[in-house]
Amino acid sequence: MSETLLTPIEIGLTAAIVAIEDHEPLILTARGSDGLAGLPFGPFDAPSHRTFEIGLRAWVEEQTGLRLGYVEQLYTFGDRGRHAEAGDTAAHMVSIGYLALTRAVDGELAATGASFEPWYRFFPWEDRREEPPAIIARDIIPALTRWAEEETPETSRALPRRDRVRFYFGLDGAPWDEERVLDRYELLYEAGLVEEARRDGRPAALARKALPALGISMRFDHRRILATGIARLRAKLKYRPVVFELLPADFTLTELQHTVEAVSGRHLHKQNFRRLVETEALVEPTGVMSTQTGGRPAALYRFRREVLQERPAPGLRVRSRR
Repeated sequence: MSETLLTPIEIGLTAAIVAIEDHEPLILTARGSDGLAGLPFGPFDAPSHRTFEIGLRAWVEEQTGLRLGYVEQLYTFGDRGRHAEAGDTAAHMVSIGYLALTRAVDGELAATGASFEPWYRFFPWEDRREEPPAIIARDIIPALTRWAEEETPETSRALPRRDRVRFYFGLDGAPWDEERVLDRYELLYEAGLVEEARRDGRPAALARKALPALGISMRFDHRRILATGIARLRAKLKYRPVVFELLPADFTLTELQHTVEAVSGRHLHKQNFRRLVETEALVEPTGVMSTQTGGRPAALYRFRREVLQERPAPGLRVRSRR
């Protein structure tokens, strides 16, 4: 019987750890020896860690000094070539991605080399709180349009390139869907417009003389994992009260709105948002006023935990003004 040569497999654990500060969504990053920003990650040590989540929490605390609270598994990322190794003989890395939310944004991380960075630095086209980002009309759509025009029967998919560009980026009357973060990133990767595609040796990227500056690239496939985490969090806002994991115990309604806007990347109508909060009965007044609003004192509220027993999917199904 001939021997079968098996490719070694390593299991890695990667965390997209999200916090909010000054109305900005932040992601915890740790710089590697190559100088690139990356998500906290490390190999799963089966003898030391009974479960993947235990291993993840241990790795994050070791690399960043941060103890995680809320954690949920995102996805298993296992495509060959994810780590851009030269050749194809290195161990195949399968990464279990996790989303974690925290209120901790402090100086304790400094000694570890980790830091929180605004996630819109990595995805500048996703922040539509003011106006659609100029980078979309200036750089992304012209490049994607040229790429779509190059489509041939050999490169065609069930949904043509032109239609995917239109659907994912909200063109020609198509609505912008804030949850399609990963679809938009994957489209830019497929078109060879992000640095990760060039680094991974994708022909579409190698054929380009220069790449547009479309956000900060990350190590390995960490920007793909981050896109998955952002999409998951934006979706969960609508059916789970996860936003309160990013807020202090007591908060104003303005702080709540700014936090929802920061995560969703959309501007919300103030009165409509407050009516929605009242209808969903997710919060209750504390009876205390905040004097740190920069203006008139504002009432403080807290999350009403009884809602978790009252209905199965409590969340904020918000609609933007545009």
